[in-house]
Amino acid sequence: MPSGLAALLDDVATIAKMAAASVDDVSAAAGRASMKAAGVVVDDAAVTPGYAMGFSPQRELPIIRKIAIGSLKNKFLILLPGALVISAFAPWALTPLLMAGGAYLCFEASEKLWEKLAGHGGGEIAPEELALSSVEQEKKMVGSAIRTDLILSAEITAIALADLAERPLATQAAALALVGLLITVAVYGAVALIVKMDDIGLHLAERRSASARALGRGLVHAMPLVLTGLATIGTLAMLWVGGGILVHGLHEYHLDLVPGVIENLGHAAGQVPLIGPVTEWLATAAASAVVGLVIGGVIVAILHLIPGRHRAAH
Repeated sequence: MPSGLAALLDDVATIAKMAAASVDDVSAAAGRASMKAAGVVVDDAAVTPGYAMGFSPQRELPIIRKIAIGSLKNKFLILLPGALVISAFAPWALTPLLMAGGAYLCFEASEKLWEKLAGHGGGEIAPEELALSSVEQEKKMVGSAIRTDLILSAEITAIALADLAERPLATQAAALALVGLLITVAVYGAVALIVKMDDIGLHLAERRSASARALGRGLVHAMPLVLTGLATIGTLAMLWVGGGILVHGLHEYHLDLVPGVIENLGHAAGQVPLIGPVTEWLATAAASAVVGLVIGGVIVAILHLIPGRHRAAH
């Protein structure tokens, strides 16, 4: 009997060790996949605050909460099952889907740059939008934000899945779920902080302490710069990530001219003493962003040649 109990305890310990190893494996896989998706996460955090702007301060956090719930539904009800089906039955489709998503990121970033350079996209409100009540406008903005989130979350899921392709299906599911949850909490937690930063600044500006008032005024004045900086970083991140995805896809299909040039460029930049890894990464990221800008620019040019699209955009 004692020997049977010892064997049972030994089996339990073995199962516990396997479970712990599995948790570690999922955590490590989720961490690496999250890092690969960092560029899209930055853009997500940069884009979302705009959907809560223009509403009363009391409605800002409820709007962010609605978008965050919609984002979780996107990830867990649509994208996670779809990713697992692709992984199980059509793994060959992952690279072309990833490249299509990368091209879309490049297009989005390039169109933002085009609109900025051409003086378009100045945020003018259409007459039909002015006619909407605040409740209708809020519903419209939340729906638009959730649709945008679906696109960005699909890219995050595809990037993460590509890094998990060799893992067992259960590990893929757990890691994708963990990535989705962590990224949603991180993105919308940051968005909520950004949206309320001016209110925090106003509150501090009313305090008796001179240092608190100075900090509050600084936060209020800094917010436009922060939002502009986030938008710029998000655009650059989209070019870098989208271009990198396309370069990696070309390598997967053994079209190594461009990937080879970028690899050699990165290797040469990495010869700088002490900071070689940093300069190698910067050179590779910059080269990938240039590829993204070229591909995105071509797509933008083609779409602007389509009759009727230019008029519809204005």
